[in-house]
Amino acid sequence: MPSVRKLKKDIDSLIFEVISDCFTFGTLHPEEKVDEVSGVIADAVTLRNDLIRRTNNPVKSDDPKSARVHYKLIEKDLFIGMDKLCGRLTALHGKAE
Repeated sequence: MPSVRKLKKDIDSLIFEVISDCFTFGTLHPEEKVDEVSGVIADAVTLRNDLIRRTNNPVKSDDPKSARVHYKLIEKDLFIGMDKLCGRLTALHGKAE
């Protein structure tokens, strides 16, 4: 299991990468889909805040396996959320052309 510190860094770097891609899309297509791009950014920030909150507040248990499962679930939710955000941004790109 990776450390909690590394997990937080992964969350931040992946979310900020999506936000950066959104700003790039907005720069390349300034007249199109402004509200949708803003929605993707807002959802990315919400996802980041939720994952960091869950990382900082693990489930209290004496069983070390439960903590491991908790952090694995956060990691899984990060990748699922990233896939959805990237899919939404890709769909916007398809509509812009």
